[in-house]
Amino acid sequence: ANGWTNFRPDTVDYFILPIGIQPISNVVPKQYNLLQNYPNPFNPTTSIKFDVAQTGFAKLVVYDILGREISTLVSEIVRSGQYQVSYNASELPSGVYFYRLTVTNENTTWSATKKLMLIK
Repeated sequence: ANGWTNFRPDTVDYFILPIGIQPISNVVPKQYNLLQNYPNPFNPTTSIKFDVAQTGFAKLVVYDILGREISTLVSEIVRSGQYQVSYNASELPSGVYFYRLTVTNENTTWSATKKLMLIK
């Protein structure tokens, strides 16, 4: 359940990125990092950038103020690198939300949470 069940290092097809998550640099980060979304406050779209230091299963989820899962933006194996995800919250009411990035690999699990604000 940690994303490594079907991990096959001899294949490269699991590195194909869907629309929405984009690698933004060839630099290999020295550490994991979840940056503040921009713009913040936003209406209705914002960008979330994050750094992955080591290939792993990444999950980026948006929650409401009560901790209910609103949207999963990323749920896949990603290579080490810097990424950007666009988030469109046009269907949501104004308010405070949170986004949490968790990256799990064979050695560690890393996670961080940030607050974002939707103002319509």
